[in-house]
Amino acid sequence: MSAAIDTFLAMLAAERGAAANTLAAYRRDLEGAEELLGDLLTADRAQLGSLAGKWVDLAPSSVARKSSALRQFYGFLVDEGMRRDDPSPALPRPAARRPLPKILTHAQVEALFERVELEAESGRPEALRNLALLELLYGSGLRASELVALPLSAVPRDAPFLTVTGKGSQQRMVPVSRRAQAAIARWMEVRTGDAPFLFPSRKTHLSRIRLYQLVKELAIRAGLDPKKVSPHVLRHAFATHLLEGGADLRVLQTLLGHADIATTQIYTHVDSARLVALVNERHPLAGRARSG
Repeated sequence: MSAAIDTFLAMLAAERGAAANTLAAYRRDLEGAEELLGDLLTADRAQLGSLAGKWVDLAPSSVARKSSALRQFYGFLVDEGMRRDDPSPALPRPAARRPLPKILTHAQVEALFERVELEAESGRPEALRNLALLELLYGSGLRASELVALPLSAVPRDAPFLTVTGKGSQQRMVPVSRRAQAAIARWMEVRTGDAPFLFPSRKTHLSRIRLYQLVKELAIRAGLDPKKVSPHVLRHAFATHLLEGGADLRVLQTLLGHADIATTQIYTHVDSARLVALVNERHPLAGRARSG
């Protein structure tokens, strides 16, 4: 890998506070381009234009992501005086359409909670932990990475809020419902271990992979298709159901920790799709055949 890529990644970490996962993604995309073109520091417009043919089998969203990484890289090189020209306009610009997120219906969410609450009646630590996890996923819309890494210090005492560290090490205050507070309190009564995390696993915290598995297993026990249920889907359900209930888009942006409101606006499309389906299914004329 060229030294220029290393310098660029160091800038992202130091000046923009890019998270480790973000840096790893940029590294993969830039290293992949360098394998195809050679040293990116000296690549010209013709070489960058040739990537369209080399990426022809990739999904439009993947091409858009790779092109974005390269455009930012070359913008950085120009700003730093490492190149006089910017060849990135030659990069492909696919019209990538962001897919609508998967969502759960209110009935499906209720089925999940009925099951986890039933299991929690046993008082088993694992069941009480699962209840607290589910309450925070759906009740506060946390990302999986944010949830599993919650420190004990984030547990609300007097104020019903969690302090969450999200992408780019950005902190935000997230409200915690009375239900979630009660579930956390029950979990804290049986929680063991000396790890400084709310959901410990040995000396560290529960992993994202294990959280994913726990949610899938719970979905099966609740009689739901596990392919349609995940921690991220529960986050989407949180956002969609709040929007249905009249939540303001800017408030939703803050709750979800989105840096750009354009990311949050995807939920307006989800809600619009739901409204169209509702009209088609429930309108008095929906079942009436057209005369003709």
